[in-house]
Amino acid sequence: MRKYFGLPLRLTSRLSSFTLFTSRTMSSKTSLKKGEFIGALDCGTTSTRFIIFDEYASIIAQHQLEFPQYYPHPGWHEHNPEEIIESVRACISGAVQNLESVGWDKESVKAIGITNQRETTVAWDRNTGKSLCPAIVWDDGRTKGTVAHYLSKLGSEGIRLPDGEVKKGKEGHNLIKSISGLPISTYFSAIKLRWMMHHHPPVQEAYDNDTLLFGTVDSWICYHLLGSVHLTDPSNASRTLLLDLEKLEWSKTLLDFFDLKSSILPKLLSSSEVYGEMKDTELKGVKVAGIAGDQQAALVGNKCLTTGEAKCTYGTGAFLLFCTGNKVVRSTHGLLSTVAYRPGPNLPPVYALEGSIAVAGSAIKWLRDQMKMIESTSQINDLAASVEDTGGVYFVTAFSGLLAPYWDPTAAGLLIGLSSYTTPGHIARATLEANAFQTRAILESMHKDAKHETKANELKVDGGMTNGDVAMQILADNIGVDILRPEMRESTALGSALLAGSAVGLYGWDLSKPNTFARVNAAGNSTFKSSINDDTRGERWRMWQRAIERAKGWDEDEAE
Repeated sequence: MRKYFGLPLRLTSRLSSFTLFTSRTMSSKTSLKKGEFIGALDCGTTSTRFIIFDEYASIIAQHQLEFPQYYPHPGWHEHNPEEIIESVRACISGAVQNLESVGWDKESVKAIGITNQRETTVAWDRNTGKSLCPAIVWDDGRTKGTVAHYLSKLGSEGIRLPDGEVKKGKEGHNLIKSISGLPISTYFSAIKLRWMMHHHPPVQEAYDNDTLLFGTVDSWICYHLLGSVHLTDPSNASRTLLLDLEKLEWSKTLLDFFDLKSSILPKLLSSSEVYGEMKDTELKGVKVAGIAGDQQAALVGNKCLTTGEAKCTYGTGAFLLFCTGNKVVRSTHGLLSTVAYRPGPNLPPVYALEGSIAVAGSAIKWLRDQMKMIESTSQINDLAASVEDTGGVYFVTAFSGLLAPYWDPTAAGLLIGLSSYTTPGHIARATLEANAFQTRAILESMHKDAKHETKANELKVDGGMTNGDVAMQILADNIGVDILRPEMRESTALGSALLAGSAVGLYGWDLSKPNTFARVNAAGNSTFKSSINDDTRGERWRMWQRAIERAKGWDEDEAE
């Protein structure tokens, strides 16, 4: 074989090709533009996405992956925490590749915000960093027995205050709600953790050995991305049943009542500050600077930063948040008091009232998958538009009971007003109206609790259901306020980006100055106004309330 400078010619040729490839790759990398962008990691219930925004909230690059859902028994819903982390790393990698493919250097990403499904509970070992059991998802209903246990404990033992006073029964439950803003429910994280400790021996063993770490999904993600740092923000902490809302610290009273020790808890930081730098992934060294639970992040992403502003996110369920400013508003109308966000380490928190609808978009999927009335969820709008009204049909979509403001776990789904005149179009329209009526019920409760002299005249919306113009018009008609829908509807991710950008001073963003976000996601918004009169709206509302009363208590005698 011929040789070239002592090397076989074939190898020399390969080295030349490799050198050429490497130089071209390096050249293409060095030719990438450098800008200033903000990243958002959005870890939802069924998928993870990483979105890279510019200062106007235009999406420069993104990547999304679904992760497996596990339903081992009726009413149970689990995730594998390790699979969540795998999806996080893959989404960051995919988004960076997409960023570079459109000509931007990854160094353009200046900070990252994190937003997450709330209440979903993860337990892991501080020595290994490995999860100790499946994560229990926010909508999981297995913990009714645990709820019953602690309600019984309130009746028999009560809850002890620091001064030694004991509150029992209803007084005790009201005390828990006054401290945390939440009732004892299957919904919240402390109840899920207690179930884990009772049914998964490794969790109890780790607790006994003081190696247990507990957190919501944000804590689990930060632990792995930031290098074994155990932290959370107040918006997520306020969904655990363990946070003192006004003091913004873990409540010893609640920890003692739920038989939990403070060593398992994450450190409480604000929603907008630098928590650390990414320890790996393609964005190693980039600051993580914003955290908020998904619904609070959507409040920020919709720029509802002023007292009285409200947003509703319509996805599988629906979540309406109403900004109450720097004070906790205690609900007497079936709503939850929660932390919206804390804009910095030394700044006062912003609070909100929240109402949740258990079934929103999932009712449309039910029409598609179980009833076979539509082939795709988007067809609900065309089917509903095929009729002028519901023909007297009302659909209470209480597939898993009713949440705010009714709070009736024994309510059941109800289709009423059916006749030989009824068509699939009437049922489709009744499904969309159910969403509107439940939104109205929550919004009216918010106005009563907040005691505003005038009602809000608009509601900002986002989420998959808002893509349909017919659904939005039905919402406007039956609520009686203007519905504002942004062109770019990734409001949850955007909210975490705004929190992170504000923390590092990017683009001049400042959470305490809402006008600094004036150019963010401002183009192409749509407004839907009511097209029916007050009498028609009032009569529909009266009939809806009759339907609600008939749906309540259906499963009242069912054994838990």
